[in-house]
Amino acid sequence: MSQPFTAIATLIAKPGQQDALEQHLRALLAPTRAEAGCGQYDLHQDLANPLAFYMIEQWASDEALQAHDASAHIQNFRAKAGDFLEHFDLKRLRTLV
Repeated sequence: MSQPFTAIATLIAKPGQQDALEQHLRALLAPTRAEAGCGQYDLHQDLANPLAFYMIEQWASDEALQAHDASAHIQNFRAKAGDFLEHFDLKRLRTLV
């Protein structure tokens, strides 16, 4: 089993689609927070660029994140994301201090 880690997901809405992206991201909060291995799953919006959203996540292991990625709510999000999502990036971080 891998070590706990933090992840930061960057999600950029298509122009004019930030409300739709926010709605879909908010719908992910409760089911994800209930997943085994999820220690944090918090949604943020960039004050300077309202098209940009960030999900700050903490996972107990790689396996927990893999289970999250395979979950029904994430698969449903991905199936619809082409309508409102322009860009996605996930950074995995380890804590140094």
